[in-house]
Amino acid sequence: MDYRLLGNSGTVVSSLTLGTMTFGSEADEPTSHAIIDAFVAGGGTFIDTADVYSGNDSERIIGRWLRDHPTDAQQVVLTTKGRFPQGDGPNDLGLSRRHLRVALDASLERLGVDHIDLYQMHAWDALTPIEETLRFLDDAVSAGKIGSYGFSNYLGYQVTKAVYEARLHDWAPPVTLQPQYNLLVRDIEHEVVPACLDAGIGLLPWSPLAGGWLSGKYQRDEAPTGSTRLGEDPKRGMEAWEARNADERTWKVLDAVSAVADAHGASRSQVALAWLLARPAVTSVLLGARTVEQLQDNLGAADLVLDQAELQTLTEASAPRIDDYPYGTAGVAQRERKTTGGR
Repeated sequence: MDYRLLGNSGTVVSSLTLGTMTFGSEADEPTSHAIIDAFVAGGGTFIDTADVYSGNDSERIIGRWLRDHPTDAQQVVLTTKGRFPQGDGPNDLGLSRRHLRVALDASLERLGVDHIDLYQMHAWDALTPIEETLRFLDDAVSAGKIGSYGFSNYLGYQVTKAVYEARLHDWAPPVTLQPQYNLLVRDIEHEVVPACLDAGIGLLPWSPLAGGWLSGKYQRDEAPTGSTRLGEDPKRGMEAWEARNADERTWKVLDAVSAVADAHGASRSQVALAWLLARPAVTSVLLGARTVEQLQDNLGAADLVLDQAELQTLTEASAPRIDDYPYGTAGVAQRERKTTGGR
Protein backbone atom coordinates (compact mmCIF):
# COMPACT_ATOMS: atom_id res chain seq x y z
CA MET A 1 0.00 0.00 0.00
CA ASP A 2 1.21 3.47 -0.90
CA TYR A 3 0.73 6.38 1.52
CA ARG A 4 0.23 10.04 0.67
CA LEU A 5 -0.40 13.34 2.37
CA LEU A 6 -4.06 14.23 2.73
CA GLY A 7 -4.18 17.18 0.38
CA ASN A 8 -2.34 20.16 1.83
CA SER A 9 -2.49 18.82 5.39
CA GLY A 10 0.17 16.93 7.33
CA THR A 11 -2.02 13.85 7.79
CA VAL A 12 -0.88 10.71 5.96
CA VAL A 13 -3.45 8.33 4.44
CA SER A 14 -3.43 5.18 2.35
CA SER A 15 -3.70 5.77 -1.40
CA LEU A 16 -6.83 3.61 -1.41
CA THR A 17 -9.81 4.59 0.73
CA LEU A 18 -12.54 2.29 1.99
CA GLY A 19 -15.85 3.76 0.85
CA THR A 20 -18.74 2.53 2.97
CA MET A 21 -21.92 3.57 1.17
CA THR A 22 -22.79 -0.14 0.91
CA PHE A 23 -22.64 -0.69 4.67
CA GLY A 24 -26.08 -1.37 6.08
CA SER A 25 -27.73 -1.68 2.67
CA GLU A 26 -25.81 -3.86 0.20
CA ALA A 27 -23.57 -5.31 2.93
CA ASP A 28 -24.91 -6.37 6.34
CA GLU A 29 -22.97 -5.62 9.52
CA PRO A 30 -20.91 -8.86 9.73
CA THR A 31 -19.95 -8.49 6.07
CA SER A 32 -19.16 -4.80 6.57
CA HIS A 33 -16.91 -5.58 9.52
CA ALA A 34 -15.15 -8.31 7.52
CA ILE A 35 -14.56 -5.77 4.73
CA ILE A 36 -12.98 -3.33 7.20
CA ASP A 37 -10.83 -6.15 8.60
CA ALA A 38 -9.58 -7.03 5.12
CA PHE A 39 -8.93 -3.37 4.26
CA VAL A 40 -6.88 -2.77 7.40
CA ALA A 41 -5.01 -6.06 6.93
CA GLY A 42 -4.10 -4.87 3.43
CA GLY A 43 -2.53 -1.70 4.80
CA GLY A 44 -5.53 0.59 4.40
CA THR A 45 -5.92 3.43 6.88
CA PHE A 46 -8.50 5.79 5.34
CA ILE A 47 -12.23 5.09 5.87
CA ASP A 48 -14.92 7.24 4.27
CA THR A 49 -18.60 7.44 5.21
CA ALA A 50 -21.44 9.99 5.39
CA ASP A 51 -24.36 10.65 7.68
CA VAL A 52 -26.79 9.97 4.83
CA TYR A 53 -25.45 6.49 3.95
CA SER A 54 -28.02 3.78 4.68
CA GLY A 55 -30.02 6.15 6.85
CA ASN A 56 -27.15 6.67 9.34
CA ASP A 57 -26.44 2.92 9.60
CA SER A 58 -23.06 3.13 7.87
CA GLU A 59 -21.73 5.44 10.59
CA ARG A 60 -23.13 3.21 13.33
CA ILE A 61 -21.60 0.06 11.80
CA ILE A 62 -18.20 1.75 11.56
CA GLY A 63 -18.55 3.07 15.10
CA ARG A 64 -19.10 -0.42 16.48
CA TRP A 65 -16.06 -1.71 14.56
CA LEU A 66 -13.92 1.11 15.98
CA ARG A 67 -15.13 0.30 19.48
CA ASP A 68 -14.30 -3.40 19.09
CA HIS A 69 -10.86 -2.80 17.50
CA PRO A 70 -9.26 -0.09 19.66
CA THR A 71 -5.68 -0.83 18.55
CA ASP A 72 -6.45 -0.81 14.82
CA ALA A 73 -8.73 2.18 15.31
CA GLN A 74 -5.75 4.29 16.41
CA GLN A 75 -4.34 4.04 12.86
CA VAL A 76 -7.61 4.81 11.06
CA VAL A 77 -8.04 8.20 9.46
CA LEU A 78 -11.79 8.79 9.50
CA THR A 79 -13.88 10.99 7.25
CA THR A 80 -17.60 11.59 7.13
CA LYS A 81 -19.86 14.10 5.42
CA GLY A 82 -22.81 16.33 6.19
CA ARG A 83 -25.27 18.33 4.10
CA PHE A 84 -28.16 16.11 2.99
CA PRO A 85 -31.51 15.77 4.84
CA GLN A 86 -31.55 14.30 8.32
CA GLY A 87 -35.21 15.08 8.92
CA ASP A 88 -38.25 16.70 7.35
CA GLY A 89 -37.76 20.23 8.67
CA PRO A 90 -36.49 23.15 6.59
CA ASN A 91 -33.30 23.35 8.69
CA ASP A 92 -32.61 19.61 8.66
CA LEU A 93 -30.30 19.91 5.65
CA GLY A 94 -27.79 22.24 4.03
CA LEU A 95 -24.54 23.87 5.07
CA SER A 96 -25.91 26.39 7.54
CA ARG A 97 -24.25 26.71 10.93
CA ARG A 98 -27.46 25.46 12.51
CA HIS A 99 -27.65 22.24 10.51
CA LEU A 100 -23.93 21.47 10.51
CA ARG A 101 -23.73 21.84 14.29
CA VAL A 102 -26.45 19.24 14.76
CA ALA A 103 -25.16 17.00 11.96
CA LEU A 104 -21.56 16.96 13.19
CA ASP A 105 -22.52 16.18 16.78
CA ALA A 106 -24.80 13.38 15.58
CA SER A 107 -22.02 11.89 13.43
CA LEU A 108 -19.58 11.99 16.34
CA GLU A 109 -22.09 10.16 18.52
CA ARG A 110 -22.87 7.47 15.93
CA LEU A 111 -19.20 6.88 15.24
CA GLY A 112 -18.37 6.83 18.94
CA VAL A 113 -15.47 9.27 18.60
CA ASP A 114 -14.64 12.70 19.98
CA HIS A 115 -13.25 14.04 16.70
CA ILE A 116 -13.34 13.33 12.95
CA ASP A 117 -10.12 13.64 10.99
CA LEU A 118 -11.77 15.03 7.84
CA TYR A 119 -15.27 16.50 7.69
CA GLN A 120 -16.59 16.96 4.15
CA MET A 121 -19.40 19.11 2.85
CA HIS A 122 -21.35 16.61 0.74
CA ALA A 123 -22.50 19.12 -1.90
CA TRP A 124 -22.75 22.87 -2.52
CA ASP A 125 -25.50 24.81 -0.77
CA ALA A 126 -26.65 27.76 -2.88
CA LEU A 127 -28.76 29.22 -0.03
CA THR A 128 -26.16 29.42 2.72
CA PRO A 129 -23.46 32.11 2.49
CA ILE A 130 -20.11 30.39 2.11
CA GLU A 131 -18.70 32.55 4.90
CA GLU A 132 -21.19 30.98 7.32
CA THR A 133 -20.15 27.46 6.37
CA LEU A 134 -16.42 28.20 6.48
CA ARG A 135 -16.64 29.98 9.83
CA PHE A 136 -18.43 26.98 11.32
CA LEU A 137 -15.73 24.66 9.97
CA ASP A 138 -12.94 26.87 11.31
CA ASP A 139 -14.63 26.89 14.71
CA ALA A 140 -14.94 23.07 14.58
CA VAL A 141 -11.22 22.80 13.84
CA SER A 142 -10.41 25.15 16.73
CA ALA A 143 -12.69 23.18 19.06
CA GLY A 144 -10.94 19.92 18.15
CA LYS A 145 -14.09 18.32 16.77
CA ILE A 146 -12.54 17.95 13.31
CA GLY A 147 -8.95 17.84 12.13
CA SER A 148 -9.58 19.39 8.74
CA TYR A 149 -12.35 19.77 6.20
CA GLY A 150 -13.05 19.33 2.52
CA PHE A 151 -15.81 19.30 -0.06
CA SER A 152 -17.58 16.85 -2.33
CA ASN A 153 -19.16 17.48 -5.74
CA TYR A 154 -18.05 21.12 -5.92
CA LEU A 155 -17.37 22.96 -9.17
CA GLY A 156 -14.05 24.64 -9.87
CA TYR A 157 -15.22 28.16 -9.09
CA GLN A 158 -16.82 26.96 -5.85
CA VAL A 159 -13.56 25.39 -4.71
CA THR A 160 -11.61 28.54 -5.57
CA LYS A 161 -14.15 30.80 -3.87
CA ALA A 162 -13.92 28.76 -0.68
CA VAL A 163 -10.11 28.76 -0.76
CA TYR A 164 -9.87 32.52 -1.07
CA GLU A 165 -12.63 33.27 1.45
CA ALA A 166 -10.74 31.14 3.97
CA ARG A 167 -7.50 32.99 3.21
CA LEU A 168 -9.21 36.38 3.45
CA HIS A 169 -10.46 35.66 6.98
CA ASP A 170 -7.43 33.62 8.10
CA TRP A 171 -9.61 30.56 8.63
CA ALA A 172 -8.46 26.97 8.32
CA PRO A 173 -8.23 26.08 4.60
CA PRO A 174 -9.99 23.21 2.80
CA VAL A 175 -7.66 20.27 2.14
CA THR A 176 -9.62 17.90 -0.13
CA LEU A 177 -12.32 17.55 -2.77
CA GLN A 178 -14.26 14.35 -3.39
CA PRO A 179 -15.62 14.29 -6.98
CA GLN A 180 -16.76 11.55 -9.33
CA TYR A 181 -13.72 10.71 -11.46
CA ASN A 182 -12.88 7.70 -13.61
CA LEU A 183 -11.91 6.70 -17.15
CA LEU A 184 -15.49 7.27 -18.33
CA VAL A 185 -16.09 10.52 -16.40
CA ARG A 186 -13.24 12.98 -16.89
CA ASP A 187 -14.85 16.39 -17.34
CA ILE A 188 -13.54 17.59 -13.97
CA GLU A 189 -10.15 17.89 -15.69
CA HIS A 190 -11.32 21.09 -17.41
CA GLU A 191 -11.83 23.29 -14.34
CA VAL A 192 -12.03 21.30 -11.10
CA VAL A 193 -8.62 19.61 -11.27
CA PRO A 194 -6.78 22.86 -12.16
CA ALA A 195 -8.52 24.64 -9.27
CA CYS A 196 -7.42 21.90 -6.87
CA LEU A 197 -3.85 21.87 -8.18
CA ASP A 198 -3.69 25.64 -7.78
CA ALA A 199 -4.74 25.41 -4.12
CA GLY A 200 -2.86 22.22 -3.23
CA ILE A 201 -6.14 20.41 -2.60
CA GLY A 202 -6.11 16.62 -2.85
CA LEU A 203 -8.69 14.70 -4.88
CA LEU A 204 -10.55 11.75 -3.37
CA PRO A 205 -12.31 10.26 -6.42
CA TRP A 206 -15.57 8.39 -5.90
CA SER A 207 -17.02 5.84 -8.35
CA PRO A 208 -13.56 5.02 -9.75
CA LEU A 209 -15.01 2.00 -11.59
CA ALA A 210 -17.92 4.00 -13.04
CA GLY A 211 -20.55 2.01 -11.20
CA GLY A 212 -18.96 -1.30 -12.20
CA TRP A 213 -18.58 -0.56 -15.91
CA LEU A 214 -14.78 -0.51 -15.76
CA SER A 215 -14.62 -3.86 -13.99
CA GLY A 216 -15.53 -5.64 -17.22
CA LYS A 217 -18.66 -7.21 -15.79
CA TYR A 218 -20.94 -5.85 -18.55
CA GLN A 219 -20.98 -7.00 -22.17
CA ARG A 220 -21.96 -4.98 -25.21
CA ASP A 221 -25.67 -5.12 -26.11
CA GLU A 222 -26.33 -7.67 -23.34
CA ALA A 223 -28.57 -6.11 -20.71
CA PRO A 224 -27.20 -6.82 -17.20
CA THR A 225 -29.00 -9.25 -14.91
CA GLY A 226 -28.42 -10.79 -11.50
CA SER A 227 -27.04 -9.30 -8.30
CA THR A 228 -25.11 -6.38 -9.73
CA ARG A 229 -26.07 -2.74 -9.38
CA LEU A 230 -27.23 -2.47 -12.98
CA GLY A 231 -28.68 -5.96 -12.94
CA GLU A 232 -30.94 -4.87 -10.12
CA ASP A 233 -31.56 -1.38 -11.53
CA PRO A 234 -30.56 -0.87 -15.21
CA LYS A 235 -31.66 2.78 -15.10
CA ARG A 236 -29.53 3.54 -12.04
CA GLY A 237 -28.35 7.17 -12.03
CA MET A 238 -25.41 8.33 -14.10
CA GLU A 239 -24.22 4.81 -14.88
CA ALA A 240 -27.54 3.71 -16.43
CA TRP A 241 -27.17 0.83 -18.88
CA GLU A 242 -28.92 2.04 -22.00
CA ALA A 243 -27.06 5.32 -22.57
CA ARG A 244 -23.59 3.97 -21.84
CA ASN A 245 -24.12 0.83 -23.88
CA ALA A 246 -25.10 2.96 -26.88
CA ASP A 247 -22.04 5.20 -26.54
CA GLU A 248 -19.13 4.01 -28.71
CA ARG A 249 -16.67 5.73 -26.37
CA THR A 250 -17.64 3.35 -23.56
CA TRP A 251 -16.46 0.30 -25.48
CA LYS A 252 -13.36 2.04 -26.78
CA VAL A 253 -12.33 2.70 -23.20
CA LEU A 254 -13.19 -0.82 -22.05
CA ASP A 255 -11.19 -2.33 -24.90
CA ALA A 256 -8.14 -0.30 -23.86
CA VAL A 257 -8.56 -1.32 -20.21
CA SER A 258 -8.85 -4.98 -21.22
CA ALA A 259 -5.71 -4.84 -23.36
CA VAL A 260 -3.62 -3.36 -20.55
CA ALA A 261 -5.09 -5.78 -18.01
CA ASP A 262 -4.29 -8.79 -20.19
CA ALA A 263 -0.70 -7.58 -20.62
CA HIS A 264 -0.26 -7.52 -16.84
CA GLY A 265 -2.37 -10.52 -15.90
CA ALA A 266 -4.38 -8.08 -13.80
CA SER A 267 -8.08 -7.47 -13.43
CA ARG A 268 -9.85 -4.69 -15.31
CA SER A 269 -10.69 -3.03 -12.01
CA GLN A 270 -7.04 -2.94 -10.97
CA VAL A 271 -6.04 -1.25 -14.23
CA ALA A 272 -8.77 1.39 -13.96
CA LEU A 273 -7.76 2.14 -10.37
CA ALA A 274 -4.04 2.23 -11.19
CA TRP A 275 -4.68 4.79 -13.95
CA LEU A 276 -6.61 6.99 -11.53
CA LEU A 277 -3.92 6.73 -8.84
CA ALA A 278 -1.44 8.17 -11.35
CA ARG A 279 -3.54 11.25 -12.17
CA PRO A 280 -2.51 14.75 -11.02
CA ALA A 281 -3.81 15.91 -7.61
CA VAL A 282 -5.20 12.48 -6.65
CA THR A 283 -4.55 11.71 -2.98
CA SER A 284 -6.62 8.58 -2.40
CA VAL A 285 -9.19 6.62 -4.43
CA LEU A 286 -12.41 5.34 -2.86
CA LEU A 287 -13.17 1.63 -3.09
CA GLY A 288 -16.78 0.57 -2.70
CA ALA A 289 -17.35 -3.14 -2.13
CA ARG A 290 -20.24 -5.44 -1.37
CA THR A 291 -17.97 -8.36 -0.50
CA VAL A 292 -14.50 -9.07 0.85
CA GLU A 293 -13.59 -10.67 -2.49
CA GLN A 294 -14.39 -7.48 -4.40
CA LEU A 295 -12.31 -5.44 -1.98
CA GLN A 296 -9.31 -7.77 -2.15
CA ASP A 297 -9.27 -7.60 -5.94
CA ASN A 298 -9.38 -3.80 -5.83
CA LEU A 299 -6.58 -3.66 -3.27
CA GLY A 300 -4.36 -5.26 -5.89
CA ALA A 301 -4.28 -1.91 -7.68
CA ALA A 302 -1.86 -0.64 -5.04
CA ASP A 303 0.83 -2.97 -6.43
CA LEU A 304 0.09 -2.41 -10.12
CA VAL A 305 2.40 0.10 -11.80
CA LEU A 306 1.53 1.07 -15.38
CA ASP A 307 4.26 2.41 -17.64
CA GLN A 308 3.92 5.71 -19.47
CA ALA A 309 2.88 4.07 -22.72
CA GLU A 310 0.06 2.19 -20.99
CA LEU A 311 -1.08 5.29 -19.13
CA GLN A 312 -1.08 7.21 -22.42
CA THR A 313 -3.09 4.48 -24.15
CA LEU A 314 -5.78 4.68 -21.47
CA THR A 315 -5.72 8.48 -21.39
CA GLU A 316 -6.13 8.80 -25.14
CA ALA A 317 -8.87 6.16 -25.36
CA SER A 318 -10.87 7.90 -22.62
CA ALA A 319 -10.31 11.50 -23.73
CA PRO A 320 -13.45 13.49 -22.91
CA ARG A 321 -15.39 14.95 -25.83
CA ILE A 322 -14.88 18.70 -26.01
CA ASP A 323 -15.58 21.51 -28.41
CA ASP A 324 -12.71 23.59 -29.78
CA TYR A 325 -13.35 26.40 -27.29
CA PRO A 326 -12.84 26.97 -24.40
CA TYR A 327 -11.37 23.56 -23.52
CA GLY A 328 -10.23 22.31 -26.94
CA THR A 329 -7.12 23.14 -28.95
CA ALA A 330 -8.13 26.72 -29.73
CA GLY A 331 -9.02 27.50 -26.13
CA VAL A 332 -5.85 25.95 -24.73
CA ALA A 333 -3.78 28.01 -27.18
CA GLN A 334 -5.27 31.19 -25.68
CA ARG A 335 -3.94 30.22 -22.25
CA GLU A 336 -0.43 29.21 -23.28
CA ARG A 337 2.58 31.50 -23.33
CA LYS A 338 5.98 31.02 -24.92
CA THR A 339 9.13 32.46 -23.43
CA THR A 340 10.49 33.54 -26.81
CA GLY A 341 8.81 34.62 -30.04
CA GLY A 342 5.33 34.25 -31.40
CA ARG A 343 2.11 33.99 -29.45
